[in-house]
Amino acid sequence: MSEIQVRLAHWQKDNAELRRIREAVFIAEQSVAPELEWDAEDAAATHFLAYEGDYAVGTARLLDDGQIGRVAVLKDWRGLNVGHALLAAVIAHAEQHGLNVQQLSAQVQATAFYEKLGFRIVSGEYLEAGIPHVDMVRNQP
Repeated sequence: MSEIQVRLAHWQKDNAELRRIREAVFIAEQSVAPELEWDAEDAAATHFLAYEGDYAVGTARLLDDGQIGRVAVLKDWRGLNVGHALLAAVIAHAEQHGLNVQQLSAQVQATAFYEKLGFRIVSGEYLEAGIPHVDMVRNQP
């Protein structure tokens, strides 16, 4: 496996890759309804794509208020530090733009991953798209 590279993505220009990853992870794998996956915030969000070579294997988005979401890594690339590289890039970008507090709605099964990146749980468990989630927050150290 080559090194994972993360770059800023553009919703219109990179739409096919962003959709391919999110559809594979959220819609096909996790059975999220398409009408819940796509929202009006995509057009204004800052998007990120993680690549192995020239193949996009992960994505995330950052909203103007510091909300991180739609974090998705294709199944075959999980456990290979793609998620870490992706979130490190999102956090760095957020902090460079004055967003010193980042928050996200994490699937409960992924909380340990986010805790390693400095996030802490700040809510009880709730269902989002039928999947157990918790709210998490990260403050710039």
